Amino acid sequence: MQMAKKAVKKKAPAKKAPAKKAKPKLLSGGNPQIAKGYGDAPVKAYIAAIPEWKKDVGKRINAIVSEVVPGVKKAVKWNTPLYGVEEGRWFLAFHVFTRYVKVTFFDGVDLKPPPEGKSKSPRVRYYDIHEGAFDEAQFTKWVKQAVKLPGEKM
Repeated sequence: MQMAKKAVKKKAPAKKAPAKKAKPKLLSGGNPQIAKGYGDAPVKAYIAAIPEWKKDVGKRINAIVSEVVPGVKKAVKWNTPLYGVEEGRWFLAFHVFTRYVKVTFFDGVDLKPPPEGKSKSPRVRYYDIHEGAFDEAQFTKWVKQAVKLPGEKM
């Protein structure tokens, strides 16, 4: 005589709660740690995580570059937003430090007038923006010039 097998009812898998997005870790100087990525989304995530007054500077940098350079290419690499006119070739980047935001012009030596901050790389020039001292007019002029230069392949 064979015994009938009992039907075992399978339970539906438990629904997982939506994962909470962890706040980006702030590195030395308050620089946000953002995963490498291309496009507007990682740059916006970087800017959203910037602390204090430097967030407004980041927003203005992004807005000015986006306005002056229609179709600008964007990326975040090495926890730094990059801007270019073609994939993999960048004319500008910025990085957050404790007391200022450092803007890098990769062909800054050719800008008129060149930004004051010099680099070990002879072509690079830096523009350090301290609280309340962002010269948006000069920055806009530099962006208009920088976009016409070859930039840095990375």
